[in-house]
Amino acid sequence: MARRFYTLDVFTTEALAGNPLAVVIDAQGLNDHAMQAIAREFNLSETVFVLPPVDVKSRAALRIFTPARELPFAGHPTVGAAVLLGLRDHGGQHGHIAFDLEEKVGLVPCSVEVLDDGAGRAVFTLPRLPAAIGEAANDLALAQALSLKPGDIGFGRHRAGVFSAGVGFSCVPVSGLEALARARPDLGHWSSIKPADHANAFVYTPIAAGDGRLAFRARMFAPGMGVVEDPATGSAVAAFAGAVMEFESLADGQHSIFVQQGYEMGRPSQIDLHLTIAGGALASAAIGGSAVIVSEGQLRL
Repeated sequence: MARRFYTLDVFTTEALAGNPLAVVIDAQGLNDHAMQAIAREFNLSETVFVLPPVDVKSRAALRIFTPARELPFAGHPTVGAAVLLGLRDHGGQHGHIAFDLEEKVGLVPCSVEVLDDGAGRAVFTLPRLPAAIGEAANDLALAQALSLKPGDIGFGRHRAGVFSAGVGFSCVPVSGLEALARARPDLGHWSSIKPADHANAFVYTPIAAGDGRLAFRARMFAPGMGVVEDPATGSAVAAFAGAVMEFESLADGQHSIFVQQGYEMGRPSQIDLHLTIAGGALASAAIGGSAVIVSEGQLRL
């Protein structure tokens, strides 16, 4: 049968930038093996399969696959799928729409602004707040795994940690943009990177945003998941919120943090991280970004 699909570039307002995403709209009847095979065929960092929701009050259920495995949650697939569904529901006319998406991590509330018939912006609330899930490797091991020097690891109060808001990431601070540009996975030392079941590294350094916000430039490497480097990783930014809470001194209230990613790959991406802090603790967090449709077609499967 013919199954409709779209590709979008996510965390960007321009086509051929940001993080490419494939969304298969007609996914009913596909088993796990077929979904994984289709994700390998697209060979993008993630492919989303849209299914009817379990709860009729939700807009859809999503399953998310990298070329190598299924994920319980991911940010750029959530933003991209939410924008696409909002565009389809709103007829491409400018306006706002809100709905819930069902992912394996839980219910994900989304708010979508339709900008035109092929572009929009989505913000989703994290279904799970970030938490530390273990100790990172020491600076020497991290430096070896990332082809860096031990002195490149860390800045200010920031030290490496392992955090998760549904998917775990080693969050590794580095001393500046020059060190960030030099980072490369060294597969001979990659086994020291955690989490052990899907070793990855979200490598970041501070930058000046120009508007007074906290801002960071980041790269994300996950060769074991079939993603040597990812242009934009919302689930990593969600986990990174745990590092921000641990190493930055943020007052109670609303905070908007800007994250650049993908610049070293020629795929510039912009991710907004919104934090609400109450009583010195993180009360809620959200990820926001834009997406544009690039292509559509049919899978003859």
